[in-house]
Amino acid sequence: MHNQAKQRFQKAALHTAALPVWEIGFYLLLSAASHLYSFYEVYKVSKDYEEELTSEFEFEQGFFIWGFKKDPTDFEWSFWTEWGQNSLIWTLIGHSVVSKASRMCIPKFRVWFLTLYGLLASLFLLGLKGLAVVLLHMALSYTVAMLRVPLMSWLCSLLLLYTLHMSSLEEMQRSWYKTENEYYLLLFSLAMCCLRYTSFSLEYCWQNSGQKSYKSFFWFTAYLFYYPLFHNGPIINYEEFTLQMQRQDSSVVQTDLCTVILTVARIFLWWLLAESMIQFMYMHAIQSHATLLEIVPIWALGGLALAQVLFFYVKYLVLFGVPTLIVKLDGIEAPRLPRCVSTMYSFTGMWRHFDVGLHRWLIRYIYVPMGGSQHGFLGKMFSSGLAFGFVYYWHGGHDYLLNWAVLNWLGIIAENGVKTVASFPPVQGLIEQSLSAGMIRRGHAFLSAFCTAMLILSNLVFLGGNHIGRIYWNRIFVQGWPGATIPVLVFLYCFAQIGMEWERTHP
Repeated sequence: MHNQAKQRFQKAALHTAALPVWEIGFYLLLSAASHLYSFYEVYKVSKDYEEELTSEFEFEQGFFIWGFKKDPTDFEWSFWTEWGQNSLIWTLIGHSVVSKASRMCIPKFRVWFLTLYGLLASLFLLGLKGLAVVLLHMALSYTVAMLRVPLMSWLCSLLLLYTLHMSSLEEMQRSWYKTENEYYLLLFSLAMCCLRYTSFSLEYCWQNSGQKSYKSFFWFTAYLFYYPLFHNGPIINYEEFTLQMQRQDSSVVQTDLCTVILTVARIFLWWLLAESMIQFMYMHAIQSHATLLEIVPIWALGGLALAQVLFFYVKYLVLFGVPTLIVKLDGIEAPRLPRCVSTMYSFTGMWRHFDVGLHRWLIRYIYVPMGGSQHGFLGKMFSSGLAFGFVYYWHGGHDYLLNWAVLNWLGIIAENGVKTVASFPPVQGLIEQSLSAGMIRRGHAFLSAFCTAMLILSNLVFLGGNHIGRIYWNRIFVQGWPGATIPVLVFLYCFAQIGMEWERTHP
């Protein structure tokens, strides 16, 4: 009986209760209005300070909105769009051509051709020395994996990751290329390779089959150099990749042309939205101008925060959407694309639904092996702490990333702590007797408003650094109390209700 009651409570706590249509409509109206008005305030600030920002950050001429300038200060977007236009779009198309031709003519050797193509494309973009570094990392990780000692594989992976941060090696690798962007393409590729060779090494250590070493080396090479995911992901675990590729060897995948066209159109619209955002709202340049960020109106400040996180979301719809389409054409199921951040109301949900591939990777190779939820609340704290520690180091190990990782870890711990306390029989019984399912959902949304505020703040630290996080914290939660703080929490309560309604209607 206790277990049944606990299950009923957990179901209610997961905000499955339906609220009146008028109430959901009110939340939706208030959410949409706050987004639009705050974005309008950002637009006004952008126009008011356009000349100053243009002279400082060298704005570019907008190429599809007449008379508007383009904010180029988001490095990641500028970097990948430049590479995409110049090279990546053609190498990805080349992969699709090779995949289709080999599937039609010699399907038994399709994986061989895709692996060879990945090696040649990497050689073309990274150069001989860059490819040699990738192969060296690959050889070292494979050699250590043959020992079948997971701890040794982890140490090898961390040491190879450490070499990406060594100043002496960094300077040497920079000297191989004519531009900074060429070096950063190597750096990003090596970071993604780190996830893949760690995945292979641990899977090899755990498996009980007597697979011959040359077969494991072949599949490792095919996995590492599978080109659509080589430079930027999303990450697919080794076991998932090999199972799906081997299944494709014995079947023919029919490509739905209509689905492909619709997906391409969707990616184009996402790209168009991202480009429109940086031509109407100069949020990245304003965020890089600390003095201006200190004086903009509070509505514009809130709009800047929303615009930053929403642009990050749209950006990854494009950056993950393109390779996901290529992977789908190969008959492989890639991780789901990120969910809209405006419907995120918890740290747990953000990590589970934004970068789904990285979340699966962390769960399989760090969280579960270290005990996870099997050792109670303290076990969760320890396992998730190790996962966030790795994410912090994998992203570069800078001080602001440590603060971002700690904020996320504390957020996860706080959410799990509240759930644990609420599941205690006395507390659970009191809640069930005192509150209806609808009121439990409203209470959950109330708590989620505070959680979402910290979630957005942590993401602003990730995107802009510690000083940006301090400015937002001081202006909204310290200097802005209560005139700015309470309205912000009210709007975040509405955002949380919209996110809950989305999950209720899209289980």
